[in-house]
Amino acid sequence: MEKKTILFDVDGVLLSEERYFDASALTVWELIHSSQYIGLDKHKFTTNVTDHLVSSIRSSIFQNDSILSFIKSRGINANWDMVYLTTSHFILTVLENIKQVDPPFVTSFLQGDIDRGALQTLQQKALQTNQNISITSFIKDFEQGDAMKGDMLTYLNTIAWNKLGVKTSCFSRNSKLWNICQETFQEWYVGDELIEQSIGRKTKQSGKPGFIQHEIPLAEVQSLKNLFQRFIDEGWIVGIGTGRPRLETIEPLRTIGLLEYIDPHHIVTASEVLEAEASYPDRAPLAKPQPYTYVLSWLGAEGTMDKAIEQALPMSDKHIVIVGDSLADGLAAQTMGVTFAAVLTGLSGQKARSEFEKLPADYIFDNVVDVEAIL
Repeated sequence: MEKKTILFDVDGVLLSEERYFDASALTVWELIHSSQYIGLDKHKFTTNVTDHLVSSIRSSIFQNDSILSFIKSRGINANWDMVYLTTSHFILTVLENIKQVDPPFVTSFLQGDIDRGALQTLQQKALQTNQNISITSFIKDFEQGDAMKGDMLTYLNTIAWNKLGVKTSCFSRNSKLWNICQETFQEWYVGDELIEQSIGRKTKQSGKPGFIQHEIPLAEVQSLKNLFQRFIDEGWIVGIGTGRPRLETIEPLRTIGLLEYIDPHHIVTASEVLEAEASYPDRAPLAKPQPYTYVLSWLGAEGTMDKAIEQALPMSDKHIVIVGDSLADGLAAQTMGVTFAAVLTGLSGQKARSEFEKLPADYIFDNVVDVEAIL
């Protein structure tokens, strides 16, 4: 009997992405304004945020979500990468202003890895210049090239050359700045109470309650349970392949009662991807749209990091179905040679239909509960 496996993404499929995008915006905002980082407006930053303030920050940081939509259209789906791209581009914009008064500083700054000390140095220099920064050039700068997926991260080095005339290789997935972005995002998303479970340390700035307790299912919970049970009854393995870390995957699914329907051997999260990237730094990034997440999830109990890395692709197996809301999920399925079912409940909603038709997706559904039609 053939092994039939259906693997669900979480954000934009089972749970709303909105709180993740809110946390992403707050992370970039903190990195820009907090005195612990770039600190352009120390009086503006606070951890005591209202829904209205969060909405205003997100609208400003991501230009009414146009930056998020652009990044996703280029095949990037991980919020950590979105934060890194936006923050890094902002740093380049700050350096563009500084270059007018101190070109040697800019050249020197981009020769090393950007760590916390470097951000403090940038803060001191930025405060000496008139920093009325706008992030409206993000899309324009990236549209000068056709970088897709993980290449977008290293394309920042090209933007540095185009904007500043400085050759650098400091922007990459393995950089210290990427780690700062990732950990600061985790602080906002899981909050003070759970952050040590997530990254092994307390928050750098306390007062963050976390969004993990306020997840919003994208369908009626009983309908999701019925969907999972129907696939199980038909002999399918139900698994998860998500860009969320393990803590943020397991806890919400347990809280709303879905975890018991999912095979625990077939749950792969960003936590496992980070472990693989640490063991195979030359293969990073391994996050979607790279297929590693879904390959390891499909392998299940028999899967190892090495097996997933070395899995021959494409597999050309239509008994493996990936259910996702983004181009990154579709590209991963395409690389694997498996069935892709797109759902229109992600950031772009119905607007994503043409993108999925162009891919092309094997199925396009309005909502995840409609995936039952595959049977």
